[in-house]
Amino acid sequence: MRLTNDADAISDVPPSRGTKAAVGSYRWVICALLFFATTINYMDRQVLAILSPTLKTELGWSEANYGNINAAFQAAYAIGLLMAGNLMDKLGTRKGFSLSIIVWSLAGMATAAATTVRGFTAARFMLGLGEAGNFPGAIRTVTEWFPSKERALATGIFNSGSNIGAIVAPLTVPIIALQFGWHGAFIVVGALGFIWLAFWLALYRRPEEHPRLSAGELAYIQSDPIEPATKIPWISLIGYRQTWAFVIGKFLTDPVWWFFLTWLPKFLNKQYGLDLSHIGPPLVVIYLMADVGSVGGGWLSSLLLKQGRSPNVARKTAMLICALCVVPVSFAGNLSSLWLAVFIIGLAAAAHQGWSANLFTLVPDMFPRRAVGSVVGIGGMAGALGGMFVNLKVGPWLDATRSNYLPIFVIAGCMYLLALVIIHLLVPRLEPALMNDTIVTEGR
Repeated sequence: MRLTNDADAISDVPPSRGTKAAVGSYRWVICALLFFATTINYMDRQVLAILSPTLKTELGWSEANYGNINAAFQAAYAIGLLMAGNLMDKLGTRKGFSLSIIVWSLAGMATAAATTVRGFTAARFMLGLGEAGNFPGAIRTVTEWFPSKERALATGIFNSGSNIGAIVAPLTVPIIALQFGWHGAFIVVGALGFIWLAFWLALYRRPEEHPRLSAGELAYIQSDPIEPATKIPWISLIGYRQTWAFVIGKFLTDPVWWFFLTWLPKFLNKQYGLDLSHIGPPLVVIYLMADVGSVGGGWLSSLLLKQGRSPNVARKTAMLICALCVVPVSFAGNLSSLWLAVFIIGLAAAAHQGWSANLFTLVPDMFPRRAVGSVVGIGGMAGALGGMFVNLKVGPWLDATRSNYLPIFVIAGCMYLLALVIIHLLVPRLEPALMNDTIVTEGR
């Protein structure tokens, strides 16, 4: 049995009207579930940041206390990503995703009971462990439910939930906190996960087992070449250059996104004097642009695939365009115009999300679906560790230089092109890691 990544081997549905109607669209319902899960994921992780001024006043936190609490989240997130991918591959996405959102929702709600730094640290640690299951589970679900030609678009759509969560949280959490106190904010936002869980259990099955899926749509989903059924030892995945292409891509570029999430409010305050009553509109614009980029990046590579380009050309072309769009952010640290800076940072955030949609899609392009969750988990851990490293280094740098952000933005502007060069060197043809039921060893 041969596994190939050649675009010519991907069977396509004839473009007749009757066939198109017969295919159906239930797979996009599953994609919508992933979108809402990612939105809730980002809302849960942002509650603490939004309420931090209130909590520091009421509980007497120092900046070091707050930093340590966030470091606990990122450490757990890195550990959880390493475990979550393997868990998804073993349990399957229905059970694995359910377990993940139960853990992170309970942890989010339990934060309301914390009264000490240790209590908040423990709650955020558990939140990180649970939230780590979102992306490995979502990528594995996309691999199960979408043919290769649509995976980047589906990934971009669900990944855009991260930006929606980043917009919705600051608009809703303060209102909830004013009505029910900060304890209520943690409880209400955490409870959203259980509402999602009810829909997930009601609507999700594997495509082969789903009663609402038409025969035409199932055939379309399964139109890619059949994979070998051999089991892949989890530890063996670390030895392949395909894994390292994804890992290095995440390690070099995820920290840029973590920097945006963590430091943009401080940058806008320091550089342009924006306080809490004025910082909302610039952040909303940046994350709305990021939302467009998430969908647009996935749409672009899917379009190139439909035009007959190989996955290698389609993914890397989209990633190159995204990498070039990040470069102007190098100048964002020294601009006098607020809205020019917002536009350039928003463009970089949009490009990151488009890049991320295609980077995630490289995994099912190179690995069979039974290994996708594990590889995504390994790469996600690398990205989280990179983000932790940035948060540990940026603070001391800003203290020492009196908030000189320019070198940080310059480094951010270069990371994507560097990552793409390394990815291309490791997988010049985006060749699969497994062929003929054996592990590919050439070129390792």
